[in-house]
Amino acid sequence: MFESNIKFSDLVQVFVYGTLKPGEANYKRFCAGKVVDVKRAFIQGKLFALPMGYPAMTLGDGQVYGYLLSFANPAILNRLDVLEDYHPARQVSENLYSRKTIEVYQGEWVSLGWAWVYLMSLEQVDQLGGVLQPEGWWSGSGITAS
Repeated sequence: MFESNIKFSDLVQVFVYGTLKPGEANYKRFCAGKVVDVKRAFIQGKLFALPMGYPAMTLGDGQVYGYLLSFANPAILNRLDVLEDYHPARQVSENLYSRKTIEVYQGEWVSLGWAWVYLMSLEQVDQLGGVLQPEGWWSGSGITAS
């Protein structure tokens, strides 16, 4: 029987709410074959659909629904940073998204711990013509929240 030497604490966890969700446009290219665990989850924030065909999330008091993806290789963050136009050495205003850690939940606010998430400033969302998604779910491929 195969036993993994990966410890849970070694995993890199990323909360995804847009094109990186299973079944969406960028999942296969960036996540398939690299994810070791997937959980439906939510975080606190506000979700916006952008006219370019992908969403943005800001901090806020709503709920944003998506998936908590766990990766064994921390280098995944470098690949995702490129996709999300984020570079830690650049000024905040020069990045499309910022990468932050945020608490992730399941069910009735049961904490799943902390994970990376890509956030956009409300100013950027406004400049890009973002439309609030009050239900907290986005899909470019027609996948429903239930």
